[in-house]
Amino acid sequence: MLELTGLTAGYHGGTVLHGLDLSVPAGTVHAVVGHNGAGKTTLVHTVAGLMRPSAGTVRLDGRDVTGQPAHRIARAGIGLVPQGRRVFAGLTVDEHLRLSHRPPRRGDTTRPSVWTPARVLELLPRLGERRGNRGTDLSGGEQQMLALARALLGSPRVLLLDEPTEGLAPVLVRQIDALVTTLAAEGIAVLLVSPSPARAVACARTLTVLTSGRMTLRLSGEDARADATALHAALELTATGA
Repeated sequence: MLELTGLTAGYHGGTVLHGLDLSVPAGTVHAVVGHNGAGKTTLVHTVAGLMRPSAGTVRLDGRDVTGQPAHRIARAGIGLVPQGRRVFAGLTVDEHLRLSHRPPRRGDTTRPSVWTPARVLELLPRLGERRGNRGTDLSGGEQQMLALARALLGSPRVLLLDEPTEGLAPVLVRQIDALVTTLAAEGIAVLLVSPSPARAVACARTLTVLTSGRMTLRLSGEDARADATALHAALELTATGA
């Protein structure tokens, strides 16, 4: 489980996140929805250790990992699929997979699943067809699959997805949605951030609207799928500044 308590963070003395409280149990998807500038990427970067919070705590299965460097947080079991994919242009798919593979330490029984390159390629067969291709030769969808594969090869307990369907064709968006659901069923806690309420509603058990770094609405995915009026109203208020 990922637990955030009173999480506050920002840049150059300015506060972007204001005391966020959030929990994502194992085997569930929690979506954070908000317009550009709401603080979604700041949230992901703070949890992943790319930024230090100024207040609050980040706990992974009860263990306080607040402010630890990114490599230690990754080793502890928090995987990140960053916005923009960030694959290495000159490396092949195979090279990405080999460099990203971090088996759990011997005796570590906390991981919901152990991922190997072979298992990742079973989940993402298109990458298997492109194993010898370099990052620059991959389509946007293939690059996104590769970014997801890299995160899985750390056998994460928590997976952070920063706008994973950005710029993808609808058919690929549906594939990513299905993959997110599959990974949650494996026991991974998934924190998905997106500007799109449709993406949140598609696969989240719970979702939150983030407005100027504050949580302004929280509801279940079931309620949002039945009637998305409250969700869209909250986002409309955010857009108009009301």
